[in-house]
Amino acid sequence: MKNLFDVSGKVAVVTGGSRGIGAMIARGFVENGVKTYITARREEELNATAAELCTMGECIALPSNLATLEGVTAFADSIKEREEQVDILVNNAGATWGAEFEDFPEAGWDKIMDLNVKSLFFLTQQLLPVLRAAGNAEDPARVINIGSINGFTNPHMKNYSYSASKAAVHHLTRHLGGDLASEHINVNAIAPGFFPSKMTAHMLEDEQEMLHAIPRGRIGSPEDAAGTAIYLSSRASAWVTGHTLALDGGYLALV
Repeated sequence: MKNLFDVSGKVAVVTGGSRGIGAMIARGFVENGVKTYITARREEELNATAAELCTMGECIALPSNLATLEGVTAFADSIKEREEQVDILVNNAGATWGAEFEDFPEAGWDKIMDLNVKSLFFLTQQLLPVLRAAGNAEDPARVINIGSINGFTNPHMKNYSYSASKAAVHHLTRHLGGDLASEHINVNAIAPGFFPSKMTAHMLEDEQEMLHAIPRGRIGSPEDAAGTAIYLSSRASAWVTGHTLALDGGYLALV
């Protein structure tokens, strides 16, 4: 029963790892001895995050554009050139779009679905050989998809493609969790509530009012994001697959 949460010596890939929840998870991995690759589209920001994390452990920045299948393929190939095994894949890269229902554009639908759902599916598919090589019956490889509480409930915002995409991520997690279990690959998702990030900056302007809707009385912290990802990557969760874990301070318990 010792070392149930030890992830040292593993290799991880975190998409959207330059900021927000992706950077929080990447830092948790690096500080706990995981060789961590991070990727994002903005190279300068990505390199700055990697430089900071390299003071704590091993972090490698690989810029990419996962919004297209060509970008997904190029990034997957760069990982497979460097690593024969990948223990952990965190599919965190994502975006949102807001517009009134009557004016919601096709571009705002397609962009979000392509990045939030399509790229997640095809990156997992293309990294299957190195995930398969890392997993075994006692310690499976892990895929962690980042969903959202918006995928469970009406977010009362005009982010139609975002909420639909995150509901799709949750269901795809269940589907892949069942299909890949025989490959010794666990697939789970985290559905974050309110964390500080560029995507939630507009909501955090009313943080005090928002806290009334969160039973735990605070927004999410880096330790919350990292700790949940470490649990889903460790021996402690070896028999958990196909589930979406709401990381929301109890928000969904009240809606």
